[in-house]
Amino acid sequence: QGLRDKGNLQPVQKVLINGASGGVGTCAVQLAKVFGAEVTGVCSTRNVDMVRSLGADYIIDYTQENFTNNGERYDLLFDNMANRSVAEYRRSLTPQGRCVVIGFSTLLHMVQVILLGSWVARTSGQTIGPMLANVNQPDLVFLKELLESGKIIPVIDRCYPFQKLPEAIRYLETGHARGKVVITM
Repeated sequence: QGLRDKGNLQPVQKVLINGASGGVGTCAVQLAKVFGAEVTGVCSTRNVDMVRSLGADYIIDYTQENFTNNGERYDLLFDNMANRSVAEYRRSLTPQGRCVVIGFSTLLHMVQVILLGSWVARTSGQTIGPMLANVNQPDLVFLKELLESGKIIPVIDRCYPFQKLPEAIRYLETGHARGKVVITM
């Protein structure tokens, strides 16, 4: 929904996925390729090869380079990390670019994206805003078909039994999970 509906991603457009090695990011990289986009994934050094194996055309190692300062412009910026200012998002977008922000770590950042993003939309051709998922059957069927056809392959970092749920949450909170963390029942 963030790529297709909120981001209006079209074939051959340039998309940057910040947080490309996390649970949402690994899926977003693959989905963007299914939609025919040119994908740049942002991740740490240890995840470069994994993100490339998921289909990313370009990789930016955030420990070496700040994507908001490299002069590149994207039609869609899909930010799973929510760790950039609205000014940084604007700098990385094409004149008609869109930025979809998910996974806020602070309420203040979410409010800034909502308020300043609204101002940006009124004063320019760019769109910057948050996204909340809307779980629905047609999208779940679409994802099921992509999984069954092998066009999307889940990336699972670790599995925890339900009894170790607090440990799993602590691991997730480190921000270094590669793909999904699964709880088994």
